[in-house]
Order: sequence, then C-alpha cells, then structure tokens
Amino acid sequence: MSRAAVKRGLALAVAVAYASLPLFPTFILLTPASVPGVSLLPQAFAPVLLASMGALGVFGGALMLFAERVEQPMLLPLSLWLAAALLAAALGFAPLYGFIFLGIFLLGIVWHAGINASYAGPGNANAIFGAFLGSATLAFLVAIATVLLHRPAAIYAAQHGRAVGSFILPGELAGYVLIVVPLALALAALARQRWLRALAACTALSGAIALALSFSRTGWVAAGCAGIAYLLLVVRDRRKQLAFGLAIAALTAIAVSIAFNAHHDPSENYTRLSIWQTALGIVRRFPLTGSGPFTFGMLYAHLRLPDGDAVAYHAHDLYLTLLAETGIVGLLAMLAAWLRFGREWARRFAAADARARILSGAIVAGLIGTLVQGLIDTSTLVLFGLWLPTMALALASARYGLGESA
Repeated sequence: MSRAAVKRGLALAVAVAYASLPLFPTFILLTPASVPGVSLLPQAFAPVLLASMGALGVFGGALMLFAERVEQPMLLPLSLWLAAALLAAALGFAPLYGFIFLGIFLLGIVWHAGINASYAGPGNANAIFGAFLGSATLAFLVAIATVLLHRPAAIYAAQHGRAVGSFILPGELAGYVLIVVPLALALAALARQRWLRALAACTALSGAIALALSFSRTGWVAAGCAGIAYLLLVVRDRRKQLAFGLAIAALTAIAVSIAFNAHHDPSENYTRLSIWQTALGIVRRFPLTGSGPFTFGMLYAHLRLPDGDAVAYHAHDLYLTLLAETGIVGLLAMLAAWLRFGREWARRFAAADARARILSGAIVAGLIGTLVQGLIDTSTLVLFGLWLPTMALALASARYGLGESA
C-alpha cells in the first residue's frame, strides 16, 4: 500500500469519526449512571455505535503502522494523561464505570495521531473539514427543529424548551458549537472550494442559532471569550482588538443578563455552590488519585450537603471534577498535556503564513472557549470527543494551512 493511500485511508477514518461526534453523547446509556436527560436516539443504538467506533479505532491504528512518520509532539503527554486516568480507575471505587469513556479517550489519541499523519495529503484536509461541518450542520438543524416543533415532547419538557438535539444536555451542544463555529467562520472566508465555503457558512449560521436556542449561559459567555481570544491571537491592530473586544463583551453581558433565567429553573442558580463544596470534600478524602473516573455521582449521594441537589453527576466544573475523580496525578497530567500543546502550537503559529494563522487561530479560539466553559460546566463530549482531535487540527493547520489542495 502506498503512503498516499495510507494517508487517504487515515483521512477517511478521521472524517467518519468527526461525522459521528454528535452521536457520542448516547454512550452515557451504556454506563450504570442515570441519564441526566432524555436521549433522542434509542438505547439499542449505543452499542452499535460503540462497536463501530472500536472497529474504526483498530482500523486507524493499523494504518498508523504503515503511515509515513511525522512529528507527534502530543503523543507522550496524551498517553501519560490516559495512564493517569487508568491508574485512578484501578485504584478507585468502581473500576468499570469509566471504561467506555477511557476507551473513547484512547480512540481520541489514535484520532489525534491520524490527523497529524494525514492532514497534508492531497484533498485530505477538505475531506476532514467537509465531514466535520456537514455532520455538524445536520446536528444543529435537528436541535433547532426539536425546539421549534416541540418534538419529541419528552425532550422539550425535560430541557425546558432548550435546544439539545442528540446531545442529551444543552451544555454538551454548547461545547460542540464552541469548537465548530469558529472553524466554520474561518473556512467560510478562506476555503477555495465553493462547496466548502457554502457549507461552512451554513454551519456557522445554524450553529449560532442552535447556541442561542440552547440558552446555555455558560456557553454564551464562553463564546464571547472565544471571540475575544481570536482577536488577540489573529488581529494585530490594537484599536480593532479593543473596539471589537469591548463590543463582544458588551453583547455577551447584555444577552446573559436579559435571558439569565430564561428556560432555567431559578432555584438552580445557587446549587453549584453546594456541589462544589461536596467536590472539595471528595478531593480532601482522595487527593492523590481521586475516587475513580465517573464515580462522582456515587460519592455525592453519600457526601452531599443538606441543601444540595439530591443528584449530581459531576462537579459542574470540569477541572474540579477531574481533580475529584483522578486526583492530583490526573489533573497534573491534563495540565501538562495542555502546556505541551500550547508551546508547540505557539512555535508553529509564529512561523505560519497569514491564511494559516487565521484558520489555526480560529481553532484555538474555540478550544479556549471550551476551557472557559469548563470553569462552570462539565462536558464529557468536549473532554473525550473534541479536545484531542481539535488539538491536532490546530497543530496541523498552523503548519500546513488548509492542506495541499486547499
């Protein structure tokens, strides 16, 4: 098999994985945890999707053995992060609770490596972008339609009329939007193929509407932060940075203040304080390796404060959840991975041309948005399905721009 064919096969595997992302939230149906919402897809679909993703991971891993050797600066830190999570699982209260998502984490590492190895092949970047944006557009349109039609009624009622689609929770949809829309906006301006520009424009528009209809206050704030981050990364005119940055901040503040309690139960506004206190209690008891992945809800039931919610599946803070479940070891492994990514991306970004800086800067701005969202919310889709492959997209686009055929 030629190296070009291997690259093409890897790119197609990556494209299928990206196209499947909106379906990933259904994996929660395979865990012992209660589903924090209503799934648009039946439970029988989840094992089929899991088996398909497993086969895709094996296929991609096999192709990697024959792929041309390329720089993989994130392979070691991501592997150490996975090892820290596995250690936490082995020493935790329920080793099997998180095995599905740790398997998806491993898939994410293969996915990340596959993007690095295949991105620069002729037409490969466009195949990846096309699958990512096409799937996202469909997911956004479904989420919008379910709100406008009030169907399925169970989902509409459970989410108080907020857009969610296949994502089970509005925060998961918001995290997905934060990654997809900045990329779509950049491609709508840069792509040389008319079909890709048109698709990117549709993705950006439908994603913005879906984010608005999600009424995710955290998502809105994170989107504003992503916009400001993009200005700081790409726009060199300080006056434009200041003017557009202030405008984004003002619009975000107005939107959140006007619709703060829209489609929300006001009694939920302060429940996070109690949940955070309980999470800190778990950290004090198991500081080194945590209680084990996806055991927060189990321990919360026994340690929650009298004024806390009866049920909590995570700490409503991604970093506090990681600290509680994987301990100091897991949190340091995550921080080390991000630090390595930041250094490598900055090195490539400094040497990139103008078009590559716009594209890669947009991707990193989306990542920054999810980091902000993580301060107040926990999205397993972001952690297990978006961060790792998006890191690779940011690195590859900083070096190769839109790819050889763009």
